[in-house]
Amino acid sequence: MKLLIQNVHAVDRGLDKVTDILIDNGKIIRMGQGISEPCDRVINGTGLTAMPGLFDMHVHFRDPGQTHKEDILTGCKAALAGGVTGVLCMPNTTPPVDSPEVLRYILEKAKDTGVSVYPAACITKGMKGEELTDFAELKANGSVCLSDDGRPVKNAELMRLALEKAKQEGMLIASHCEDLDIINGGIMHKGSISEELGVRGMDRASEDYITAREIVLAASMGGRIHICHVSTKGSVEIIRAAKQLGVNVTCETAPHYLMLTHEKLRSRSANDRMNPPLREESDRAAIEAAVLDGTIDCIITDHAPHTQEEKADFEHAPNGIVGLETSLAAILTSLYHTGKLSLMQIVEKMSIRPREILGIKPECLQEGRTANLILVDTQQKWTVEPERFHSKSCNTAFRNMELTGKVVMTVTEGMIRYEQG
Repeated sequence: MKLLIQNVHAVDRGLDKVTDILIDNGKIIRMGQGISEPCDRVINGTGLTAMPGLFDMHVHFRDPGQTHKEDILTGCKAALAGGVTGVLCMPNTTPPVDSPEVLRYILEKAKDTGVSVYPAACITKGMKGEELTDFAELKANGSVCLSDDGRPVKNAELMRLALEKAKQEGMLIASHCEDLDIINGGIMHKGSISEELGVRGMDRASEDYITAREIVLAASMGGRIHICHVSTKGSVEIIRAAKQLGVNVTCETAPHYLMLTHEKLRSRSANDRMNPPLREESDRAAIEAAVLDGTIDCIITDHAPHTQEEKADFEHAPNGIVGLETSLAAILTSLYHTGKLSLMQIVEKMSIRPREILGIKPECLQEGRTANLILVDTQQKWTVEPERFHSKSCNTAFRNMELTGKVVMTVTEGMIRYEQG
């Protein structure tokens, strides 16, 4: 398909200008103003912004084994609707991603979706925290990252050995930083709202302690560590200090930690419960400051689908919310339209840095490169209606919120994979 996008505001690393973009045979073949050629389709980009496709390095597609919640195909449809053209899938599936067979299943099912799906593999066999997986074998079969996400590796020596082995194999370890003994059955942030609701809370110390442990272990042997879904002011301070000391640590956060607090749990809706939980305003402000000063490297969703039936009981529902279809809109609303981040900085946080952290070549708006891009109406106001999601699940903490900014088209390999309406 030959496409021409005219008069669009193109934003990328080092690029911020109005231009035309000509796409043919899956490639960007020309950029500049005044392009006029016969095309299969001409798109009026006036008022729209073109960006490289986003990358979400923390999603749960529940496939294999939990496909009543989500599967690779519906997860990828949700990703495309949110402008996400690449994802890192977490390995807590059924069975867990600890073998070449499961890796091959995921890669085969994802190959025609239009989304680049990269599977994370388990650090420990069966995610039991007892024995390391075969890192070299998992890497050879398509894994780009290792994680037991959903739970920490409890034994510190086993985690140290994992970091050492991952360094030898040139692989990244991503850590879910929560001490399960400190959490002790908590279902939300431990604070005034959990006391008001009469439910057990999760102390900040659970996250801060494991964050500090992982950084100490990585520093001890010159390894790399990536801290997942940062939610506390303590973790931010620990990571910031570690970076200043030269520790090779990167980290991520999600839009809900930037925009929402535990006050939302007063509704007693399990759609506002996730792991780690929404915390206090002081934590939210610290997370925002860390995104703005670069301490937090990238923004992810931790897209975690559950059924409406599973989420019906506030106190007993599983933790997790979906986020692929709202992430860019949430960041545009909270950080771009408030003047805190530029569009170029958002591209860095949501497209470029996640790929760089994983050792994947970033997408870019450049002649000769594959046409993997999105068109965004940064001014479009819309209300989040979960029943309209492309995901199988609708458990979002942003339900009924008005956001400003909407993906109107997603193009991968020169093909229109999603179009609003």
